[in-house]
Amino acid sequence: MTLDLTPDELLSTTRAVRKRLDFTRPVPRELIEECVDLAVQAPTGRNRQRWHFLVVTEPQQRRAVADIFLRALAVAGGQPLTERDVWRMNYHSGSTERVFDGLRHLAANIHQVPAFVIPGVEGRTDHAPVAVQAGAWGSILPAVWSFMLAARARGLGTVWTTAQGPLERELAQVLGVPYNEIMLAAFIPLAFTIGTDFKPAPRIPREEVLHWDRW
Repeated sequence: MTLDLTPDELLSTTRAVRKRLDFTRPVPRELIEECVDLAVQAPTGRNRQRWHFLVVTEPQQRRAVADIFLRALAVAGGQPLTERDVWRMNYHSGSTERVFDGLRHLAANIHQVPAFVIPGVEGRTDHAPVAVQAGAWGSILPAVWSFMLAARARGLGTVWTTAQGPLERELAQVLGVPYNEIMLAAFIPLAFTIGTDFKPAPRIPREEVLHWDRW
């Protein structure tokens, strides 16, 4: 069963779902497989198809992975915010606080999420030039976004997180992933959503991001 959404509705309402994940309903394996089948139709650099999708549903394994997520979240950093970052984050009053409120809710309930999807890509790019980085990430991000769109169409919610980054090596060990060969690109909780009535998010005006012929 898929939701009755137009292409524009699907693209504009596939949200980062943190507070409206249904922890009580298991996600059928066949639905996840359908999403992966669609994901791997995405473009891939030089047709290398280096993508992988690790799905964690077994209770003990989920607890172990959730524990890593929480510990990684506590030490996750990131680049300092610029003045423009702060301006954009606060352009619509309250929107950023809602994001962080959702993150706190997700962290408090991460052990209840019925499935985790952890996309990986073959070939590490640690400290590689931008051109190499772009090729690797450009071959996994379209596939993962396609997965998330397919999930939304099936009444499932997702959110791309990278909080596992500081403990990627430990996560790889728990999952049996060869760390030196595979980058774990994200940590995506997956569950049915509580309701399906998602709306477009408030964003800064188009003229702030659209550049024509030159910057």
